[in-house]
Amino acid sequence: MAAGRATMLRAALGLIPRNRPETLPELTLDQAGVRVDRDHLAAYDRVCGFRLNDRLPPTYPHVLAFPLTMHLLTAPDFPFPAIGLVHITNRIIVHRPVSADMQFDLAVRAADLRPHDRGRQVDIVAAASVDGETVWTSTSTYLSRSSSSPTGAKPSDADPAPEPQATWRVPTRIGRDYAAVSGDRNPIHTSRIGARLFGFPKPIAHGMWSLARSLAALEGRLPDRYTVDARFQRPILLPARVQFAHEDGRFTLTGAKPHLAGQVTPA
Repeated sequence: MAAGRATMLRAALGLIPRNRPETLPELTLDQAGVRVDRDHLAAYDRVCGFRLNDRLPPTYPHVLAFPLTMHLLTAPDFPFPAIGLVHITNRIIVHRPVSADMQFDLAVRAADLRPHDRGRQVDIVAAASVDGETVWTSTSTYLSRSSSSPTGAKPSDADPAPEPQATWRVPTRIGRDYAAVSGDRNPIHTSRIGARLFGFPKPIAHGMWSLARSLAALEGRLPDRYTVDARFQRPILLPARVQFAHEDGRFTLTGAKPHLAGQVTPA
């Protein structure tokens, strides 16, 4: 808990204006011998809607790697402040089924700093390996908006969404609940004041919660090896009512506006 507070303090201090480098830090942060705390896994499963079992949800290693990710994002030589980055896409590759009794080596690095029509974007690449074999990878793309950019994710053209199969009520507390199990305590998710400081009228749900909740709804339909591509569109203002739909590997989460579009592709 103390380490988490220290990381968030570094993130907050990163908002102080200063000259930042124009390139990414050339380092990989790693942690060997990571073990799953089954009580924590059960808490994560409950918050995100997964069944309680020893097979890890495809989004759970993202939580295991989150402390390394935050150390990277708050490093003095990272080109953007961590607070204010917008998570716009995520690709997860499950190379093989992953279980809670495995011991992981984690590695996180930044890659591919490039322009975006609303600022600049960067990939945070995380990998989990077991006995030298990569079993899971994730590429999270973050947008750093320029000062003239509008807030929110820019929706893109897409095929018509499938017909909704379920309606979910998303309570205000989901921001705090997911923060507790993920370690991501960004105030835009947990505080009305914090959300307003960044242009949101209410706290918003974590994008990775919306992805996890969607994949939980597909439990039992996912193959052993697959890729999940997700595009975060409009934030979910809490509380909310959203509709989930899926068809032929595609899935969507919509409310008054589209929130999430994803695709599951078997290996």
